[in-house]
Amino acid sequence: MGKNLNAELLARDHRHLVHSLHSEKTHLDGKVWVKGEGCELIDADGQRFIDAMSGLWNVTLGYSQPTLVAAAAAQMGTLAYASGYAGSSNLQAMALGERLAGLTYPNINRFFFTSGGGESTDSVIKTARYYWKALGQPGKIKTISQLGGYHGTTLAAMCATGLPAYWPSFEPRMPGFVHIPNYDPYRYAVPPGQDPATAAANELERAILAEGPDTVALFLVEPVCGGGAYVPPSGYFKRVREICDKYQVLLAADETITGFGRTGRMFALDHWGVQPDLMQFAKGITSGYVPLGGIGLSDQIADVFDRAGSDPWMHCYTYSGHPVTCAVALAAIDVIEQEQLVQAAEVNGERFLADLRAALGQHVHVGDVRGLGLMAAVELVEDKASKSSFAASRKIGPAVIAEARRRGLVTRGRGDTIYLGPALVMQEPMLKRVVEIIAESVHSVLATSRH
Repeated sequence: MGKNLNAELLARDHRHLVHSLHSEKTHLDGKVWVKGEGCELIDADGQRFIDAMSGLWNVTLGYSQPTLVAAAAAQMGTLAYASGYAGSSNLQAMALGERLAGLTYPNINRFFFTSGGGESTDSVIKTARYYWKALGQPGKIKTISQLGGYHGTTLAAMCATGLPAYWPSFEPRMPGFVHIPNYDPYRYAVPPGQDPATAAANELERAILAEGPDTVALFLVEPVCGGGAYVPPSGYFKRVREICDKYQVLLAADETITGFGRTGRMFALDHWGVQPDLMQFAKGITSGYVPLGGIGLSDQIADVFDRAGSDPWMHCYTYSGHPVTCAVALAAIDVIEQEQLVQAAEVNGERFLADLRAALGQHVHVGDVRGLGLMAAVELVEDKASKSSFAASRKIGPAVIAEARRRGLVTRGRGDTIYLGPALVMQEPMLKRVVEIIAESVHSVLATSRH
């Protein structure tokens, strides 16, 4: 591999491909990855980088994991594809459903498989609407979600996503979507004398009452918000569960990022002892090796699907229950359990967050260091006392990410918040090196940055 091969390949790529979040300058300054080993990526010029985001939160078991590779190859040689439409199934899909029923929340025992998180969001929204129509309440169609939450970019998922930057190019948005303030403990303005968890949760009640309870189908929420690693205050989800029960609104947990061990629990709502009515997952279920997502239905919702005389659920994907993806998922769950990676994420995550706070917590421009398990974020601010942000034009966050890449680490962020989502298999020495590089990069950029 030649020294300038990376740039040559990016130019070749640009002639024929359009990428997610497409930007010509960003792309031509990027990397062409040719190999992954453990928790590292190797580019076309032979340079090696620590992957501090485990892909896009999804490569939880690292690269070149032999068990997953073998599972995919074996299944491709046995049954490469089978339709998942009613009247057709396969052994791997059945086995995965059975396995998930033993891993997810006790009230969730039935599953529908998709190809990723965005499809899962659309499936949850359509399931909620189907459910309420079947119960004779066709007016309950609205979805409430949080500002700052990310649920994907298919059209309905984009409307649920609470990141306004994703909207303007595709307006008008679909009707029936409402956003409430995020529970972010760092920035949520708690009214004087109120408990933070209750005050934030009560934003949901206010929205339901403003819209009319007879119009609201669903509250869709990430247990820990991926777009910033916002961890809810203790008690938030118990109050949310009470509100949803009071107004007959389904609670859907978007565990696309948090599922399969990342937060130190197999699924993140377990931290707070709350069960959702619906859940969705993707990413870590196959460690990103093949595209797979899905939704889980509570027994109460599944019973409506099975009612005699119910209209068919007119929702279908060509690749739902794909035998190869299900085989890889089963292998990934085996690895997670055999290597005790949920427990590792809890223990290593606590140490990782403590190290980040020790390295950066006192920095004059670090407003917040937060996270849960192996899911963390560093939020940079102009003024620590007032929490005021840097001017967007200064691009402080992107400069820190670029500096980290120069030092041999790749990750992502939004604005001036740096995301970190190491693989569950990353060992302590490399986790400490991640902390060192991020700290060095923050100090370097903010030592040289000028107004």
